[in-house]
Amino acid sequence: MTDFTPTRAAGDALMAEFIPRMGRRYANGRNTDHGPGAQKAVSVLSPYIRRRLVLEQDAVAAALAAHGPEDAEKFVQEVIWRGYFKGWLERRPQVWASYRSGLNADLAALDRDRRMRRDVDRAMTGQTGLECFDAWATELVDTGYLHNHARMWFASIWIFTLGLPWRLGADFFYRHLLDGDAASNTLGWRWVAGLHTRGKPYPADAQNIATFTAGRFTPRRSDLAEVTQGLEATEPDGLPSVQPLRSLNAPLPGQPTALLITDEDCRVEDFNLAALDIRSVATLIASHLRSPLPLSDLVSDFEAGALADAILRVGAEPMQLQAGDPAALAKWATAAGATQIATPYITQGPLRDWLDEAAPSLALAGITLCEWRRDWDAAIWPHATAGFFKVKQNIPRILEQVLRA
Repeated sequence: MTDFTPTRAAGDALMAEFIPRMGRRYANGRNTDHGPGAQKAVSVLSPYIRRRLVLEQDAVAAALAAHGPEDAEKFVQEVIWRGYFKGWLERRPQVWASYRSGLNADLAALDRDRRMRRDVDRAMTGQTGLECFDAWATELVDTGYLHNHARMWFASIWIFTLGLPWRLGADFFYRHLLDGDAASNTLGWRWVAGLHTRGKPYPADAQNIATFTAGRFTPRRSDLAEVTQGLEATEPDGLPSVQPLRSLNAPLPGQPTALLITDEDCRVEDFNLAALDIRSVATLIASHLRSPLPLSDLVSDFEAGALADAILRVGAEPMQLQAGDPAALAKWATAAGATQIATPYITQGPLRDWLDEAAPSLALAGITLCEWRRDWDAAIWPHATAGFFKVKQNIPRILEQVLRA
C-alpha cells in the first residue's frame, strides 16, 4: 500500500520516483488495476495534486522533459482532465447545486426505504456477493484510494447492476477518497451514468474487468447488467447553459490581510505574500463539509496533515479554524485588524458554498474575500465548455501558456 504522507516533500518524492514511468510505460499500463499496493503503472499522485502539494504543471513539465511530447502524451492528458472537470463545473455551477439538493433528497428517501437502506449498506461494506465490487468497496474504505478504471467499473455496477441512486455512490466516494474533489467526483459519476456526455453511459463489462485486473477478477457476463441506456431521462431539460467564469477580487498589496489556507491549495508560498501586510494566518478544516454523513478518518487526517505542513512552509504561528458557523470567518479577520482575507481560488464545491454563506457577515464587517487564481486554471478553464475534446485540441496552446516561464 502506498504511504500517503500528507506533505509537499512526500509528494515531490513520489513524483520524482515515478518520472521514469511517465512515458510509454504509463501509456501502455495505466488501464490495468493490479490492486492495493501493486500499482506500478500509475502515479498515485492524485491526493497531492488535488491539494496542490504537487502542482499539475510540475508533473507535466517533468513528463515532457523526461519522455518528450509524443511518449508523455497520455500522462499529460490525464493530468489535464482534472483541470478540465474543475473548469467545466465552474462554468456550470448549477450542476453542483443540483447534486447537493439531489443528494439530500436521496438521503431522505434512504431513511424511508428499508430495502434500499439495506442494499446501500451492503454495497458500501462490500457484501453484495459480487467479488470484484466488494473488493473495491473494501479497498476504498481501507486505503482512501482506487485505481481510475476500478472507479468506473464500481460506479457502473452501483448504478446499473445494483440499481442504486448514483448520488449516494458519489457521496460514498467523496467521503472516502483522499483525492476527492467536487468536480472530478461529481462529474466522473455523471459521466458513467450518461449524464455528462449525454446518452453515452459507461458499461462495466465482464471481459474488460478480467483483462484489466490481470485476471484477479473474472465475473460472469450474467453478473453484470447490460447497459443500453443511461440516466439522461432523469434530467429531461439537458445540461444547463454555460456561465461566465466567476469574477474574483485579487489581494491588494499593502492592505492589512488575514491569510487563509485550505486544503484546496496548500502551496500559498507560491504567491506573493511579501506584498501583503499579513496580520494573521489560519488553516481552515473543511473536509467535513463534503457530506451530511461521516467523513473517513483517512481523509480528515490527510487534510489536517497537509494543512499543518502548509503552515510550516509559510513559517507562521499555527491557528486553526473550523468551517462551522460562517460568521466566525469575519470575527477572525476583524480580531486580526484585517480588511481583506487572501486565499487561493476556491472552486465550486462545499467550501465554496460555505464561503458564500459567510459573505454577508464579511460584507457587514467591511472585509473583502480575495483570491489568487493559478495560471494553470486560467489556461484550461476557458476551453472547458463542452466535452474534453475541445480542451485536448488546445493542449499545445495550454502548455505553451503555462510552461513558457
